[in-house]
Amino acid sequence: MNFDLTDEQQMLQAAAREFLAARLKSERIRDLAASDDALDEGLWREMSELNWPGLMVSEKYGGQELGTVELAVLMEQLGYALTPGPILSSMLAAIALETAATDEQKERWLAPLATGEQRGTLALWDAGAGWAPDDITLDPERAGDGYVLSGEKLFVLDAATADFFIVGATGDRRFIVERDAAGVTVTPTPTIDATRKQYAVRLDGVKVGEDVAFGGEGAMAPARARAYIALSAELTGIAQRALEWAVDYAKERKQFGRPIGSYQAVSHRCAQMLLETESARSASYYAAWAADNEPETAPLAASMAKAYASDAGTRVTNASLQVHGGIGFTWEHDLHLWLKRALSDAVMFGDSRWHRERVAQMVIDGRGVAAEPAAALAAAK
Repeated sequence: MNFDLTDEQQMLQAAAREFLAARLKSERIRDLAASDDALDEGLWREMSELNWPGLMVSEKYGGQELGTVELAVLMEQLGYALTPGPILSSMLAAIALETAATDEQKERWLAPLATGEQRGTLALWDAGAGWAPDDITLDPERAGDGYVLSGEKLFVLDAATADFFIVGATGDRRFIVERDAAGVTVTPTPTIDATRKQYAVRLDGVKVGEDVAFGGEGAMAPARARAYIALSAELTGIAQRALEWAVDYAKERKQFGRPIGSYQAVSHRCAQMLLETESARSASYYAAWAADNEPETAPLAASMAKAYASDAGTRVTNASLQVHGGIGFTWEHDLHLWLKRALSDAVMFGDSRWHRERVAQMVIDGRGVAAEPAAALAAAK
């Protein structure tokens, strides 16, 4: 087995690193974080021209039709650069549609999403409920030839700039709801990570037709696994950036006439940071490979990656802050921005504890897919 990235994947990695480094300087990231929606329309247009929102979308619908490994490659670079705005939310919406939507829905919603003409986001988690798929409580009410949706969704990424929401309902069902539909209210909910805005979306008797419903029991399992992998890869990129900052500072900062990196207390901390970053990368890329090549093991691998990367991302950024000492605690240093993204990513789509419990249950049961049918996962291969 070849554990290296292919030439094409390396080109994607290098191009993304160069592109984001040129456009996302510290000042620009801070300006976007202080804005209402963290959206840079110019940057969004350029990312759309690169077809990043359609990375995993079929060519038939205007995407690149690449795999989950390419998703991990790109997400790592997005985390490394702390990319603000709706790129993650739109990519996850595209993956959900690609996974289970009908051909007509893909033509209507996925094609413009892939090219960046429209933006979408997931609205899954109900107020007062948990992260697990079975925790979704919104139960659509039948009304004629359609449905009525009522409830409140929390932690909705980039809702203010999305053209439509993919609303989660009981039974692993999904409904496409336009942001300006009657009965939809979007309320900002400030969080620790100001570079990626979150919102509460209220649905008060929102009427939708049968033509916007998709999914069903187990149908969204492949999309969930890829969401876990995407966040794991982003956390790896965050950890890599924090590690590099710490090593550079340890080489330059001197105490008692010697670089602080020459002292074991600092060098051992940096070595541990390297260990955790590389381990998170290995777990993330293995899970990405499994999603494309061994879908029956993808849920287990994805949860293992998310559990490890959630802890590694927060530990490495915290350790980097300690290496920097007093300067690391200041508002002027950028490290706190990456730390906040790591803390936010660590709990999104389930924290490390939730994923470890999921892994343990799958291992105890002797199954690689928990309660998610292997047939649904194999269908996404």
